[in-house]
Amino acid sequence: ERRTSVMLITLIGSGMLWNIYFGVLALAFGFFLSIAVALGKAAHNPLLRKAAEWFIFLFRGSPLFIQFFFAYFAFLSLKSVHPVFDPFTSAWLGALIVLFLNTSAYAGEIFFGALKAIPKGDLEAADAYGLMGWKRFRRITFPTMLRLAWPAYTNEAIFLFHATALVFFSGFPAWQQRGDALYYASYFADKTFNPFVPYPILAFYFILLTLCVIGVFGAINRRLTRHLPQDR
Repeated sequence: ERRTSVMLITLIGSGMLWNIYFGVLALAFGFFLSIAVALGKAAHNPLLRKAAEWFIFLFRGSPLFIQFFFAYFAFLSLKSVHPVFDPFTSAWLGALIVLFLNTSAYAGEIFFGALKAIPKGDLEAADAYGLMGWKRFRRITFPTMLRLAWPAYTNEAIFLFHATALVFFSGFPAWQQRGDALYYASYFADKTFNPFVPYPILAFYFILLTLCVIGVFGAINRRLTRHLPQDR
């Protein structure tokens, strides 16, 4: 009994490495794309603006579960055209791309809202000091946008890590039969006919992961707001 519990904790924990892999990389790359999408939606150029709006609408308007299946069969069709697309049909790359695009759309809308919420007084003060173009964006617009958007972006990061559990249900096969945490939890639940042991362990791991995300993003938020009074 004790050996089985240790094995469960170890295997499900090893599967969490895949969930962390999906979440960290999707967030890291999605952060930059989401900034670009937000700026595109706020652009005066109608082509950039419409492209950003449709990108956000497409990935926010359709379920992530459907996006996984659509992407898998799309990559499968491309694989039949050229073998270079073979890695895209595996979870480590194909599912990562879907998560990356999905979080970019949601975060892009968050950053766009923050971009529009920047106080006009800050921008007018930047103009008065002669800050224009890239210098104004780097010193005023970007840090203010981050500070305003960070609480909502923290929630998006948490939702993304939770969404990595859907990779198990997607059509993307595991790489070298190594699955994520839900893969091992489901495996033990099927073998032992007792779902009340592996799934609570899985939930506990996700709670720990959520606490880590809150801690890291909270530290970044304190860094972004270090110039503000503590009561604000």
